[in-house]
Amino acid sequence: SSRYRIGLGEGENALAEHPEVAELAVASSLDPIPREGVKVFIVMSPQFLSHDQDQLTKELLQHVKGVTAPYKHPTKGDFVPELPKTITGKFKRSELQKRVWADVIGS
Repeated sequence: SSRYRIGLGEGENALAEHPEVAELAVASSLDPIPREGVKVFIVMSPQFLSHDQDQLTKELLQHVKGVTAPYKHPTKGDFVPELPKTITGKFKRSELQKRVWADVIGS
């Protein structure tokens, strides 16, 4: 994706359509290649919480592949119980970015 301009909203929109997703947010990520990618943080819909996360991941990836160009596909993802938000309900993208960098530094 280093040659393309990817709006983070495009990844969000593609995944948000899926019924298994209650809410989500994306942040830029670094791939090992190295290039910039997209990491998605997903809160699952309550009825899917007991489902196998590996299977859910496969289903979500298939969905994204069906509705977006290959260079727009998320490169990483995490299931999270909740997303950090401001008092007004907006996502704290800076907090998500800190999580991404903590993963990079920790690995």
